[in-house]
Amino acid sequence: MENILIIRLKAIGDVVFTLPAVNLIRDHFPTAKISFLTSQENVSLLHGFRAVDEVIALDRAAFRSGNPLRILPAAGRLLRRLRAGEFSLAVDFQGFGETAWFTRLSGAPQRWGSVYGTGRSWAYTRGVIREKTMHPADWNLHLLHQAGLKASLIRNDFALPASDLQAALAFMAENKLESRQPLLLIQPFTSSPQKNWPLENYLAVARHWRQQGVQIIFIGGPADRPKLAPAAVEGFCVATGTSLMVSAGLTQLATLTLGGDTGLGHLAVAQNKRVVMLMMHKKPGACVPFQHPDWVLTPENSENIGEITVASVIHATAAGLNPPAGNVSC
Repeated sequence: MENILIIRLKAIGDVVFTLPAVNLIRDHFPTAKISFLTSQENVSLLHGFRAVDEVIALDRAAFRSGNPLRILPAAGRLLRRLRAGEFSLAVDFQGFGETAWFTRLSGAPQRWGSVYGTGRSWAYTRGVIREKTMHPADWNLHLLHQAGLKASLIRNDFALPASDLQAALAFMAENKLESRQPLLLIQPFTSSPQKNWPLENYLAVARHWRQQGVQIIFIGGPADRPKLAPAAVEGFCVATGTSLMVSAGLTQLATLTLGGDTGLGHLAVAQNKRVVMLMMHKKPGACVPFQHPDWVLTPENSENIGEITVASVIHATAAGLNPPAGNVSC
């Protein structure tokens, strides 16, 4: 295999879940050029994939605009780019209709892919029916195993660029936070409201640990800024303007990351950092921290995440924190 194309368009966590499989491909084809096709917003994330040589960005907004004047030129550019890659193998980890087409149009003689419906199997020379009870990262590895690639060692290692770590250190310094002191990073909001633990509960946990001398950062995207106003009012450090990779740098500097099922939480795990993830359940197929299902906290008798108690979260976070004497805050 001289040139290999990997496809996973979205989302952050799902792209992170391809990391062990991408490393496995590199292990089997050490001299191949590996290109990764992903959505434009995930391009920076791929800079932490050591095995990837090239990132191909897809402007999904153009394809979804409904405007032929945007769609046709974008489709033409992408097709030319895929054909120019002269790929000998294309691996579609997403298995959606659009990614099936991209895989087929790549012209690669070998095409492996996840198949969500039998109607898409035409796109692949080796299509494997998606098993929904498997963790996504395990499924990606399983797809490769079915194609003959076996793993003696699973490597889920994300390499944060030094510039992003330095930017995270600069953020810490600007907010008078000490990188050598215990730091709890809290991301209260997920992509789905039903998966969110109440903000007032997170604030209660934050107050407890601040009293124990642990530094606290509440983190989120720009859209979360109004929702995190109560945390700012209480004097907690709030980070809602940092880029994805600088946020990843903060997870690397943090002693512990607390939150729901988020891409940033899974990115912390790929950096070998401890997390406590609050989830509705951890049934087979749930996106628990890869290889660390014990880092998940769920309701005892239901799937109502609001039933997780503050006391249980404080107990779970205690295992990852070693608070000093004194009171340190942002």
